[in-house]
Amino acid sequence: MKSVFEQAAREELVNRIKQLNENSKAQWGSMTLYQMLKHCVLAEESYLGKKLYKRKFLGYIFGKMELKGLPDEKKPFPRNAKTSADFIVTGSGDFEPQREKWIALINEYGSLSNHSIVHWFFGKMNHDEVGRVAYKHADHHLRQFGV
Repeated sequence: MKSVFEQAAREELVNRIKQLNENSKAQWGSMTLYQMLKHCVLAEESYLGKKLYKRKFLGYIFGKMELKGLPDEKKPFPRNAKTSADFIVTGSGDFEPQREKWIALINEYGSLSNHSIVHWFFGKMNHDEVGRVAYKHADHHLRQFGV
C-alpha cells in the first residue's frame, strides 16, 4: 500500500493535484473543486497533527475494524463515503490558494518520522497507518475529480 511517507507517492499526489484546474468537475458527490481542496487541506492538517478533532461515537465502535481493512490497495474508499461534520466545507472561494496549501501539506510528510495521531474515526494510528490513510484519502478525492 502506498504511503505519503514515501517520496514517490508524495510526488505522484503532487503531480495529480497540479492537474486540477478551474474546469475540473466532480465525477461523483456534490463538492465543488474549492470545497474538495479545502476539505483535503483540513484532513491533511489533521493527519499532520496540526488540528485535533474529537472522536466520533461510531468510530469507537467500528474505527479499528475499518482501519484493518485499509491496506487493500485495490479497494479505494467508497464513493460518497460519510465524513465528520468538521470536514464538510460549504461556500466557495478561489481554488488556487487551497491547491497550493494542499501541496505544501503533502510535502510536509517528507520531514516527519515516527508520527502517530488519534484520528476522529479510526482512533489511535501509528506511523504506517497515518501514511496509508493520508494517501488513500488524497487518492480518493483526486479520483473524484478525474486525476
